[in-house]
Amino acid sequence: MRGGMTTSFRRRDYRPAALAWASLILVFCLVEALIRTGVLSVYVVPLPSSIVAAIPRVVAEESIGRRLLLTGGEALGASVLLIVVGTGLGILLYRSRLVRAATENWIAAFAAAPLILAYPLFLVIFGRNALTIVMLGFLAGLAPMILKTVEGLSIVRRSLLNVGRSFNLSEWDLFWKIHFPAAVPTIFTGIRLSLIFALINIFGLEFLINFGGLGQLINELAERYDLPGTYVAIGFVILVSVCFFIVIERLERWLRPGG
Repeated sequence: MRGGMTTSFRRRDYRPAALAWASLILVFCLVEALIRTGVLSVYVVPLPSSIVAAIPRVVAEESIGRRLLLTGGEALGASVLLIVVGTGLGILLYRSRLVRAATENWIAAFAAAPLILAYPLFLVIFGRNALTIVMLGFLAGLAPMILKTVEGLSIVRRSLLNVGRSFNLSEWDLFWKIHFPAAVPTIFTGIRLSLIFALINIFGLEFLINFGGLGQLINELAERYDLPGTYVAIGFVILVSVCFFIVIERLERWLRPGG
């Protein structure tokens, strides 16, 4: 038992994380030095030390816990919709070549549409609430989710499918035991891309309509010209994104064959 735990511990490589933290600290020290020597203006970029010192104040005074829950809930709602609806539509397009040929280019073009500019329409339809933010984030990330699902299912090797058919697997078993597991890596690439689009629009819309969450906090602190607090709020935005991507990575490892 102890030997197994030791082996598992040894296999885990902490060097990438250590390098990432060391790089972050180095950048902070470099920026601090540039500001203190007058190369950068403190009125544009606050001292990193003042940003770190502002964290307890922002957490205590700005209801960070409630804002994190609201923004995280919106991001989670949009993510679930993207995975369920986007994957489902991708499977339907893959199964129907005619529909795929007719719509694939339109879906790709939709991915480039700046949906954030249509937020007044979403406000009229859904009202000034969290549902508006969830729906805009969902629609912003839908196209890459559909396209990567189609791509993942399309590149599955024929030899794998032929092996499944040689064992007389039904179409249902063929899909869930061979087709879908082989497409998982590409589908998860689509999930990551979709999540990027969704989070950008979620944070942006919170900022624009000044409704709850971390986006509203950035707006409020910027209007007060509280630069250290503004950068702290941006840091919490990054934290939410990092947490979601860590969860997606763990889920992919669990679903991938041999993961």
